[in-house]
Amino acid sequence: MSTDPGSLARLSMSLPAELFRQLDAMVEERGLPSRSQLISELIRHALAEHEALTRPEEMLAGTITLVYRGDRGRVRHQLAQSQADYLKEVISSQHVFLEDDQSLEVLLVQGPAAKLKDLCDSLRAIRGVHQLQLVTTTALLPPLHEQDEVGAADAAKPRKQRAGSEVAAA
Repeated sequence: MSTDPGSLARLSMSLPAELFRQLDAMVEERGLPSRSQLISELIRHALAEHEALTRPEEMLAGTITLVYRGDRGRVRHQLAQSQADYLKEVISSQHVFLEDDQSLEVLLVQGPAAKLKDLCDSLRAIRGVHQLQLVTTTALLPPLHEQDEVGAADAAKPRKQRAGSEVAAA
């Protein structure tokens, strides 16, 4: 998104005095240069959430943050099974142990909004999951692997045949 002064539009708004005070306090606490930066961030979050609700086929990237407790082996196994059901959408995950027999897991995800919602519903249904939050953006990860037509055709060949053609090409 460009912040070139020529591509900016002005917005004037009225807020209740207490809300305005809280907004200014938040800008100061975060060390932001202006209210505009904070309001832009809040609008981007709202737009990504809106996309997820109104356009289920829209591709989104984001994170799913889970906090869970209980029989860790059982819960972790069920979480892994759910993630395996959405292998195309789950890019990576990170797990840490917390105090009081709790665990925190963060999944990096990308896929159609409807699939991400289904994944969240699947994870929420696991007994022991106490908190779950999906945060999305419409900005996507670049393709992890790009194959040109030759590479794709070569990848389809059996391994021995590929090795022979590589030797022949050398």
